[in-house]
Amino acid sequence: MDEAINDLAGYLREKLPAGAATHVAFGELTVTCEPEELIKIMRLLHDDPQCQFVNMVDVCGVDYPARAERFDVVYHLLSPKQNLRIRVKLSTSDRNPVPSVTGIWPGADWFEREAYDMYGILFSGHPDLRRLLTDYGFEGYPLRKDFPLTGYVEVRYDDTRKRVVYEPVKLNQEFRNFDFLSPWEGTEYVLPGDEKASADK
Repeated sequence: MDEAINDLAGYLREKLPAGAATHVAFGELTVTCEPEELIKIMRLLHDDPQCQFVNMVDVCGVDYPARAERFDVVYHLLSPKQNLRIRVKLSTSDRNPVPSVTGIWPGADWFEREAYDMYGILFSGHPDLRRLLTDYGFEGYPLRKDFPLTGYVEVRYDDTRKRVVYEPVKLNQEFRNFDFLSPWEGTEYVLPGDEKASADK
């Protein structure tokens, strides 16, 4: 398998545009490129007889908030004919759209919608780019690292109003500071409720 991956990497180095690069690590091949080269590269991977990556396995996002281009968009492809997998990766910001690959793999439609819904990554040329997993009125992008773990609002069914209502998040449990001491040593402060145990002695 490693030999086949290395052969494919060598073949792609000759065929890919100058701005693209190939990298083999841990038996996996990754192609990195610029967004403007994406469609040309994907068309090559799909149509070339040496490649035939006809299955789109996944499209996902990765968030690096400290970078100017904070997102990586990662495509995972499968070639049943060659029995090989490949990863294509590019960087973008929350304002620069990435070309949609739905014209090559129609099944990428929902993957791109999910990346938009969870990260706010824009895809130009997508036939129906709207939220997929969150509600239509949802604010923010839940998988961004700067999104609060509790979210901004909570959704619940109000039995008295007979409808779904949105309310600011209320934390029912008091926030506690953990000192991360060894579990065998225990804490230096009394946790709520522990005073009852000491009173029984």
